[in-house]
Amino acid sequence: MKLDTLQKLYVDELRDLYNAENQLLKALPKMAKAVSSEELKNAFEKHLEQTETHVERLEDIFKELDQNPKGKTCHGMKGLVEEGSEILKEDGDPSVLDAGIIVAAQKVEHYEIAGYGSVRTFAGLLGQKKAAELLQTTLDEESEANELLNGLAESIVNPEALIESELTGVGRTN
Repeated sequence: MKLDTLQKLYVDELRDLYNAENQLLKALPKMAKAVSSEELKNAFEKHLEQTETHVERLEDIFKELDQNPKGKTCHGMKGLVEEGSEILKEDGDPSVLDAGIIVAAQKVEHYEIAGYGSVRTFAGLLGQKKAAELLQTTLDEESEANELLNGLAESIVNPEALIESELTGVGRTN
């Protein structure tokens, strides 16, 4: 497809996000299963439910556009999921691994925030008011998920990882 109009770019980026969200539907249960923190597990399970809704919203937008949502692989998300899968295979202290999983999850959230922000702007410019509102709702939820991960990292997971590191002598500078 030749990207010679903003409309075509908009649809192309929506397809990218659709594929990205579907990749996450497979990755999030694995992440929830791998973490030791109950709060983090709950956050991933909640985001899985939100991700299902994100897919439905995108399908609604494609229906309004009379377009097929399929046909594109989101290579960016594929790489982020593969990178995150590496930490799931590691052996180590559970709290340190949880901290690593949060890093991977936040990379995903930032990627999604960038994508949804762009397509929301395109929708607004193209007069797609309903789509812009749906995309803004998803963007808000992605931002909230990122903030939740920040909070869990700062208040629970990272301090536990530091304590565990100090108990094992790892990371000491003296």
